[in-house]
Amino acid sequence: MASGMNHTPLRRAAEFRDGARDILPPLIAAAPIGLVYGAICASKGMTALETALMSGLVFAGGSQFAAAELWAPSPPLFAIALSTLMINARHVLMGASLARKARFGAATPLAAFFMADENWALAERRAAARGLTLAYWFGMAAPFWLNWLGFTTLGSAAGALLGDPARLGADFAFTALIIGLVAGFWKGRATGVTVAVSGVTAALVWRFVGSPWHVLAGAAAGMAAAAALVRSAAR
Repeated sequence: MASGMNHTPLRRAAEFRDGARDILPPLIAAAPIGLVYGAICASKGMTALETALMSGLVFAGGSQFAAAELWAPSPPLFAIALSTLMINARHVLMGASLARKARFGAATPLAAFFMADENWALAERRAAARGLTLAYWFGMAAPFWLNWLGFTTLGSAAGALLGDPARLGADFAFTALIIGLVAGFWKGRATGVTVAVSGVTAALVWRFVGSPWHVLAGAAAGMAAAAALVRSAAR
C-alpha cells in the first residue's frame, strides 16, 4: 500500500482534505467528551495546564478517563498503571491490523502516536475502499488531536461552570460515539454475537469483580467469540 509520499503534492493535498472531511463527525461527537474529561480533571484538582499536557502527550481518551477517575492526593499508581494498560492494550490489535494496509515508513512511530478509535475505524474503512495514505491519515489525526487538546483544556478551565456532566447527559457521549463506530463495522450475525458476548461479559465482571478487570474480560471474550465464529465458518 502506498504511503502517500510517492504521490504528487496535489494528490497529497486532496488526500489530506479527504481525511479532514471524514473526521468531522467524530470531531463534533468528541467535543462534549473532551469537556467532560476536562471537568473531571478540574474536580480532581488538576490545573488546565496539567490537563492540556495529559491530553497532548498521552492522547488516549479511555485510559485518561480511567486515570482521572482514580486520581487522588496520593494516587494509587499501580491501579492507574494496570487500568490504563488494559484499556490501551486494544491498540496492539488495532496497530497490527493497520500495519498490513499502510506503509508509512519512517513516519510510522509518529502516525502510531495519533492513533485513536475514531481515526483507526475511518482508516480501516478507507483502506478497504481505496487504500490508505499518510496524507489521509494525518488529515484525520491532526485535527482530531487538536480538537481533543482544545476541548479537554476548555473543560478543565470551565469545570466549575459545567457542574455534574451526568446532569446534562454528556457522560453518555463517549458511549454513543463507540456505538456509532461499531455500527459502521456491522457484518451481520457475527458482529452481533461478538459484541453481545463482549458486552455481557464486561458487564458481569464489572458487577461482580469491579474495574478495571471488566475491560480485559470483555475484550478477551469478544476475541474468543470472533475466533470461534471464524473457525465455525471455515469448517
